[in-house]
Amino acid sequence: MRAYVDKDTCISCETCVAICPDIFSMDDDGKAVAINADIAEDIKNEAIRSRDECPVSAIDIK
Repeated sequence: MRAYVDKDTCISCETCVAICPDIFSMDDDGKAVAINADIAEDIKNEAIRSRDECPVSAIDIK
């Protein structure tokens, strides 16, 4: 599984970073980004929670 952030939709609330900092961080533009690595099994639930709690549904996990 990998996480993806739609930077055009992101409102920079940092909810995803607060929930799952191993997968999400903020870039120089103040938008969330996902690392380019597979989501480890032990943090999968946090990544999914980040997606589910994003107030603008900017996160996709595939």
